[in-house]
Amino acid sequence: MGEEKKILYSGMQATNTLTLGNYLGALKNWVHLSEDYTCFFGVMDLHSLTVRQNPTEFRQNAKKLYALYVAAGLSPEENVLYFQSHVSAHAELAWILNCFTYMGELGRMTQFKDKSAKHADNVNAGLFTYPVLMAADILLYQADAVPVGADQKQHLEICRDIAERFNGIYGDVFTIPEPYIGKAGARIQSLSDPEKKMSKSDENPNGAVMLLDDRDTVLRKFKRAVTDSESAVRFDPEKKPGVSNLINIYSSVTGKTKEDVEAEFDGKGYGEFKAAVGEAVADELAPLQKKYEKLMAEKSWLEERIRENDQKAAYCANKTLRKVKKKVGLTEP
Repeated sequence: MGEEKKILYSGMQATNTLTLGNYLGALKNWVHLSEDYTCFFGVMDLHSLTVRQNPTEFRQNAKKLYALYVAAGLSPEENVLYFQSHVSAHAELAWILNCFTYMGELGRMTQFKDKSAKHADNVNAGLFTYPVLMAADILLYQADAVPVGADQKQHLEICRDIAERFNGIYGDVFTIPEPYIGKAGARIQSLSDPEKKMSKSDENPNGAVMLLDDRDTVLRKFKRAVTDSESAVRFDPEKKPGVSNLINIYSSVTGKTKEDVEAEFDGKGYGEFKAAVGEAVADELAPLQKKYEKLMAEKSWLEERIRENDQKAAYCANKTLRKVKKKVGLTEP
């Protein structure tokens, strides 16, 4: 009998389609994690509600995200791929954990400050308590590991604080999650402003390559990518952020080292380099897009996988929730 796998938890918000940055920074690396971990990957639709959504588009985007998970290579048989809102334990545990989280802790979250500034007309309580729902997501599945980017480190720290506080009162109820340190996904910057992270909410449509962009659109966006006044293809994030970002992207999709990329384009101009990066990205996305189209056409197969995975997620989540309810003294229904 082999050693039982540890549990890894992650997810993405169900707004718009994913960018090349989401894919190279996270999704592509998730694919191999099920070899070493029992993986839960959520379509985080409850989190998306902190910003007003168009209901019809929102529903479609959530299903598109699920199909992109599968198209990128996440198997719904080997992983648990589910919808956050389909498992009511998330919202229930979040309320209980709210009562074990301090206002001062939430007020220190830099993401709350950033998003409040960005959406000044809609600074809602959900935006403030977002990290508590995130803690519930992770703790429900007794996750050992959580892959986190720089912008989510604080959220994992508060999750650990909440879990330790609860365990200190009631005993070992929650596994204390550790940040997953594996093969680091590339941090992909905006093509129009390489000082900023590539984002699906980029105001400049040329800044972000979307996973469902067709070949011509991908090539055009790379052709317009910001570089610098030199002409040397050299990795230097401080002095040459635009070129360094393109090297990062090319390296991620081809598997070549940064030194290999510099050697390949030694003496060649930016025009040729940008065209090569665009072609390499379009080639990388083509099979994913083809599989995505097929999945979206096979709606009944997709719906069945969602149903099965929701049930698997709910079974695990409810086991933890029952334990928590008993510990805090809630009566059995």
